Amino acid sequence: MPDIITRNAPSVEQNWLKEMANAVSDPQKLLQQLDIEPSAWTPGFSARELFSQRVPQSFINRMEKGNPHDPLLRQVLPVIEEFEEVSGFTTDPLEEQDNTVPGLLHKYKNRVLMIVKGGCAINCRYCFRRHFPYEDNKGGKDVWREAITYLQQHPEVDEVILSGGDPLMAKDHELQWLIEAIESVPHIKRLRIHTRLPVVIPSRVTLALTHMLESSRLGVVLVTHINHANEIDDELRASMEKLKQAGVTLLNQGVLLRGVNDSVEALKNLSNSLFDTGILPYYLHVLDKVKGAAHFLVDDDEAKKLMSGLIKEVSGYMVPRLTREIGGRDSKTPLDLHLE
Repeated sequence: MPDIITRNAPSVEQNWLKEMANAVSDPQKLLQQLDIEPSAWTPGFSARELFSQRVPQSFINRMEKGNPHDPLLRQVLPVIEEFEEVSGFTTDPLEEQDNTVPGLLHKYKNRVLMIVKGGCAINCRYCFRRHFPYEDNKGGKDVWREAITYLQQHPEVDEVILSGGDPLMAKDHELQWLIEAIESVPHIKRLRIHTRLPVVIPSRVTLALTHMLESSRLGVVLVTHINHANEIDDELRASMEKLKQAGVTLLNQGVLLRGVNDSVEALKNLSNSLFDTGILPYYLHVLDKVKGAAHFLVDDDEAKKLMSGLIKEVSGYMVPRLTREIGGRDSKTPLDLHLE
């Protein structure tokens, strides 16, 4: 098996790297490909100066042609509302940008988060790290070695979360090095990978990746970021099946977004589609108040009503926990529902 992986890995890896290279960065070309007249949306294109557009073709293929309000398109298209100055929306909503160890955030007692890579396969317009200083937290072995030293000095930490950007932007051989380094710290028990890359480019789930996760001594959890049922297609289902067969626990965390999934029907369809794909709904976050994303906000009262409605539509194990993250707190903060 290892010999097969070694022979096949380079060509397979090139598949997702090629898709990355061909991602669409021009909003006019994106709309034209979807048979949408760009003129009405042109004023918002300058929002690329605030945060660049990046959309892989695989994700575009799941959008509805002719629909400028498609829920997948809304997540990635630059719009004029991003220039609005809204009270309470900041460039660092989770107070993450004063970390002392480059590329490492130790916000919660038993787990640390590593910024493995600063880039993403897709630039979601509501991203809470759209202003994060990735240039000061560059991924690479020198930075990762500092993080491993930190882990060795903190026996209270039993879980490492790989994040970014997107940690699967690292190539398989880089991830192999990093995972083996984490495994060398005896008190680390679990590895959690937060990623959107296999969602938007399912070919990222390579044979080499599944093998290294299956072979790890750590309990591996992969947390996808899926906000709408239309993001789930046959190619994604196949890639998730490979991870399940490798013994990886699959969870999903989404964000409640105005115009994307802010209805009981959309949330019900999402939970059903996730579960049918072998992914357990885990968290549904209310929007982190990052500057440029206020137009996505669903307020707390409406969020609670939506979740109260969802509970009546699906089984309890398919109801994600409605939560928010507040900078400086020792854990996420659940939003209590008022059920009738």
